[in-house]
Amino acid sequence: MGRIATGIALMLVAAIWQSPALADKRVALVIGNSGYQNVSRLDNPKNDAALMAETLGAIGFTLVGGRAQLDLDKQALDGAVQAFGRQSEGADVALFFYAGHGVQVSGANYLAPVNANPVREADVDFQMVDVNVVLRQMQGAGTRLKIVILDACRNNPFGTRGLRAAEGGLAQMRAPDGTLISYATQPGSVALDGADGHSPYTRALSTTVRRAGLDIFQTFNQVGLAVMRATAGAQQPWVSSSPIDGTFYFVAPQPVAPAASQEARLSEPRPDRDRVPLTGAGELRELRERLYALNFDPDQPDPNNGLRRAIGQYQQKAALPQTGEATEGLLDRLRETVDLQPWGSIVYDPDKEKWGISWNHRSRKAAVTDARGNCGNAKCAVELSFYGSRCGAFAVSRDSWALLDRESLQLAKDAALNSCAKSGKGCRIVGSVCADGTGR
Repeated sequence: MGRIATGIALMLVAAIWQSPALADKRVALVIGNSGYQNVSRLDNPKNDAALMAETLGAIGFTLVGGRAQLDLDKQALDGAVQAFGRQSEGADVALFFYAGHGVQVSGANYLAPVNANPVREADVDFQMVDVNVVLRQMQGAGTRLKIVILDACRNNPFGTRGLRAAEGGLAQMRAPDGTLISYATQPGSVALDGADGHSPYTRALSTTVRRAGLDIFQTFNQVGLAVMRATAGAQQPWVSSSPIDGTFYFVAPQPVAPAASQEARLSEPRPDRDRVPLTGAGELRELRERLYALNFDPDQPDPNNGLRRAIGQYQQKAALPQTGEATEGLLDRLRETVDLQPWGSIVYDPDKEKWGISWNHRSRKAAVTDARGNCGNAKCAVELSFYGSRCGAFAVSRDSWALLDRESLQLAKDAALNSCAKSGKGCRIVGSVCADGTGR
């Protein structure tokens, strides 16, 4: 990988490529296949594709079909790729994003339509789409920069149906001229589908491409680092690239002020981001999601006033002034917070006397979803979630109950029994576990 900048002509090209004032033509085809008809369905590709379509549209890409293309069969997938090739003619940047099942057969990578059902190696050419077909469409369009993003490195779902020639993950591909190929994980390895509605790779990608001033190589390097942190090193994205002329930014750097203006600005106080309120709906939504992921509930007990309370609780724990205000500085701090894991959860429905428990999840949302899945037809709205080295315990009696977490399993049990006994007699522990699954 590299950036070539030799000669005055190429320097001029690079300047045009970087200039935020000159709008480049950007075309993207975004596909998410989840609803497979003959093999296991996938939970997140449709969500991932919708997220990436929204993200790319916001930074200047024209989407083939106007939106994410979801659950495509073979005919629809072929048609979308052909339309992508036609619309990419004359474009400066063409980007292909695919989330779903993908397999490698004889060193080639294939994307699986939702109706694929191969039983032998020879079937894949007719029932799936070779990634090289996508690359040829992009090359034929003469697009200057071609980006292929494959969040499809999962286990071969067709192995039990007879397609045993397929290996795990995807194969490394040679990137044609002016092309960057990004894999969700290393060639031959299997990526995680994700347990919180999005894959770790797509979530990191969506966040990173919105950051101003990162060139294409910096962008995918930052994505890789974010995924490795989010998965505790279990997943490492991979990039294959040919030399790319000039410098491409998903979001251009902020323009540099003239020297005189810079000197004047040095004497001006910089705005305090802790005093700048958040106004964008997307940023406010991200703030609520990040607070929830850290165990501060913005919707409990009252969605209207819960956000201020959750912010105040976070500020108290972080030793910040407890203003309760949603500000740019607050969101900056939350973005820098290391993801907490593992997560455990105990949930309870007092009316139906049903409860559920879970452990060893990568996010609070995933832990709660799993625990509530063990509640049968009960809502189990009462929730205790805990992470890292903490443990939770559930004590009940005929007329009282208590859910509490502590630093160890025994401390959690003792605390739950003591709390339950304050309102009733005959309390006993019916469920307890540590976030990492020990003690269950």
